[in-house]
Amino acid sequence: MNDLDFSGKCILVTGGGAGIGRAIAEAFGQRGAAVAIAEIDPERLRDTEQALTARGIETLAVQADVTRRADVDRTLAAVDERFGGLDILVNNVGDFLGIVKPFEDLSDEEIEQVYAVNLKSVFLVSHAAIPLLRKRGRGGSIISISSIEAFRGIPNVTTYCACKHAITGFTRSLALELGPAGIRVNAIAPETTETAQVRPSELIAEEHQAHTRRWIPLERFGRPEDAAGCALFLASELSAWVTGATINLDGGALAAAGWYRDPNDLWTNVPVVTGNGFNF
Repeated sequence: MNDLDFSGKCILVTGGGAGIGRAIAEAFGQRGAAVAIAEIDPERLRDTEQALTARGIETLAVQADVTRRADVDRTLAAVDERFGGLDILVNNVGDFLGIVKPFEDLSDEEIEQVYAVNLKSVFLVSHAAIPLLRKRGRGGSIISISSIEAFRGIPNVTTYCACKHAITGFTRSLALELGPAGIRVNAIAPETTETAQVRPSELIAEEHQAHTRRWIPLERFGRPEDAAGCALFLASELSAWVTGATINLDGGALAAAGWYRDPNDLWTNVPVVTGNGFNF
């Protein structure tokens, strides 16, 4: 028996056209799942759909803004019509939107934008997906892609951080509500992952690139495939008794809690880097 065989299963990935979302869509498709993608960018959507179908993966591609109720309802209706229900939902959409400033300087519009992308979308899609998950009976799974910022503070992106903290509470609470139906609810909290959205290889100054191994115990930033592996685990029978949990996908960064290795490979929690380490 292959615990990672998803043949006969249907997965919906929001923001499935790039980065972590695309990696998750590809990973499940390669293991037999029918894949539905909701993606706001038409070019990314078209490219991912073509890549999946070229591999023989049954694919439904829907251009949608999952911060809008009408788009969400249209997406789930298409999934239901095509697949007759849903087995796995991955709430992948999330972005700090390049809004980096003190909270007191934020406009109401900026706060609403960050909230809509990072939390409202999770609420809307999960709410609309639950009836489709129930149609398939026990064994359904909701997975939300959060952030390591759900478990620590971060200055100048306070609203984003607050939304990620909220996903932790949402995950735990919804897991209690849906547990009796056999639907599990979990989350993944990645540390900085190399994608088109965030590129640590470009943001971090060249002279500091080699020091990544000192900052993260497993000595590298994340890859989209790391999140895909966690999602496969959380949606499979390998995690049949896991619900209300969040996996810290961070190479040990949170465990280090401010400790890192100095140039002599000695552990310290005292800053030793000159400047901020970034290309700005």
